[in-house]
Amino acid sequence: SELIKPYLGSKYKLTEVPKNLIFYMSKHSGPVNEIQWCPVRQQSHMLLSASMDKTVKVWDAVDTGCCLKTYSCHSCAVRAAQWSSCGRRILSGGFDSMLHLTDVETGKQIFSSKNEFRISALKFHPTESNIFICGGFSPEVKAWDVRTSKALRVYKAAVQQTLDILFLPEGREFLTSTDAVSRDSADRTIIAWDFQSAAKISNQIFHERYTCPSLTLHPKESVFVAQTNGNYMALFSAQRPYRINKKKRYEGHKVEGFAVGCEFSPDGTLLVTGSSDGKVFFYNYHTARIIRTLSAHKEACVSAIFHPVLPSLLATCDWAGEIKIWQ
Repeated sequence: SELIKPYLGSKYKLTEVPKNLIFYMSKHSGPVNEIQWCPVRQQSHMLLSASMDKTVKVWDAVDTGCCLKTYSCHSCAVRAAQWSSCGRRILSGGFDSMLHLTDVETGKQIFSSKNEFRISALKFHPTESNIFICGGFSPEVKAWDVRTSKALRVYKAAVQQTLDILFLPEGREFLTSTDAVSRDSADRTIIAWDFQSAAKISNQIFHERYTCPSLTLHPKESVFVAQTNGNYMALFSAQRPYRINKKKRYEGHKVEGFAVGCEFSPDGTLLVTGSSDGKVFFYNYHTARIIRTLSAHKEACVSAIFHPVLPSLLATCDWAGEIKIWQ
């Protein structure tokens, strides 16, 4: 992309809050569950989207706003999808319990496997590019190796569903957020795991009686944020014992049972989240104040993500199947 080239050699500039709609992309016929920019900087004009309409799409979301390719390997809703670190493959998982690793150019499956449960979360290991973790409608979370097409390890928790997975830096530990909120106890809502031994490190991280549909890591500091169904985001230390920061709560947006994602800007100054009323909220990470809101969608906005290279470019998606690019 000619637009990205001038930025590749330079340091990421300060993030600005986008104001204008550049592209409106609506080729999906069902809610969009996930969007992700290609992690390879030179190819970061490409945006991946996974939808309830059983498809995964790749878009040129910087230059043209056009859909480049549609992948239809799933027979049910695609709940989670991720770029590989090389940008040449897409990992996807869905309600058909299938896992697929697809070659972006040819559309062929490099790896396909039937899982024992419907999948709602997938994450590649941050340093081992052939390994990923998947979770879903099951007490178990599994680590897979795409080279052998086999599950490497099983992580067992007394929960019904895994909502999101977050690797901590270097990938030695990871977190899962679960739906285990009972009337008398709120432990197990966020669980920390040792990746190698599959041992639980802690399940006493978040004590409020809300589930956390998404987790995100700060790009520079050792902290992470959990989106909660209490209509606020909570801040935690990303080092043991993963303490909550009681002084900071990011509130004002609405979650209302949607899997609303949240993310930091690449410079770490802003925290952005969707909202069930279709708005996007931009918070100052340090003060937890709302800087601005953007009336982005008519239906629930479930994801808002900053471009990794271009300082104020933002992609958003919603429950009506729309994707929008803002600057």
